[in-house]
Amino acid sequence: MNSQDVILGLLMKEALTGYEIKQLLENVLSNFYSSSYGTIYPTLARMEKEELITKEIVPQKGKPNKNVYNITAKGRDCFNDYLLAPLEGDSSKKSDFMMRLYFGRFVGYDKVIFWLKQVQEESQKKLDQLLEQYSHYKDEMHPAQIICIQIGIAEYKAKLTTIAEGLLSMEQLEEEKSSI
Repeated sequence: MNSQDVILGLLMKEALTGYEIKQLLENVLSNFYSSSYGTIYPTLARMEKEELITKEIVPQKGKPNKNVYNITAKGRDCFNDYLLAPLEGDSSKKSDFMMRLYFGRFVGYDKVIFWLKQVQEESQKKLDQLLEQYSHYKDEMHPAQIICIQIGIAEYKAKLTTIAEGLLSMEQLEEEKSSI
C-alpha cells in the first residue's frame, strides 16, 4: 500500500479536491496510514501524468481556482489490482516512545512515568477523536469501514489499559525507591 493506492481508493467513491484528500488522510485514515502533506500533491501530479486520474479546474469567485480530481478507468483498474493482490504485511510505525521505554532502565522511574503519562494523554486524545469521527460518520460507512474503525478503537483502548497498568507499577517502584 502506498499513497497512490490510498488516493485512488478515496476517489473511487467521489471526486475530491486536494484539500479534501488531505483532510481525509489527516482524520480517520491517520489511525492506520501515515502520509505526509508534502507527498499528496506530487502524487496527484504523477497520477495525472500516468492517466490514473483527471483534474478539473473549477473557477471560484474571489478565490483561487479549485482542482477537483476524478479517477479514470485506468485508475480504477489500478486500484482493483491493488485490492486483489495478496495482503502485504503490516509495518508498524517507528516508535520513539517504545524504543525509549525499552531502554527505560537507563533513566529513573520518574522519567519513564513522565513518558507514560505523555503518551497516555496523546493516546486518549486520539481515541476521543476516533470515537467522535466514528459517531459522526458511522451511518455513511460501509460495514468493512466500521470494522476498520472498531479495530482502531480497540487498539487504543488496549494501549491505554496497558499504559495505566504500567503507570501503577512504575509509580509503586518510584514510591518504594523514595522510601528507602
